[in-house]
Amino acid sequence: MDLEALLERIERLEYHQSLLLEMNQTTKYALYKLIIDKGITEKEVQRLFKLCDELSKELKEQKAEGFLNFHPLFNKFTMKLQSGGLHAEDVIAACITQGLYFPLMTELKKYL
Repeated sequence: MDLEALLERIERLEYHQSLLLEMNQTTKYALYKLIIDKGITEKEVQRLFKLCDELSKELKEQKAEGFLNFHPLFNKFTMKLQSGGLHAEDVIAACITQGLYFPLMTELKKYL
């Protein structure tokens, strides 16, 4: 297959992907839709999930210690997201819709 045919095929796939996203606006998989919309790589998604796992653990530990203010966790979350091209507000809303990291995202939403 020559380069021109390959490029045409990629363009067609990108177009079809955008149509699928438009068709599926009411999806319960909001985070996955956001990932596709923003063109986030698998490696970046793994970093996002690792970050959420770490922050979820920190949130649980801090709550057990009696902490009431979790703004430092929110700051950490937003700073790490900035390098990946995602916005905290979008990720938090998508995770809540999809039911991912619900306790963490519910707490972080308070700081938007």
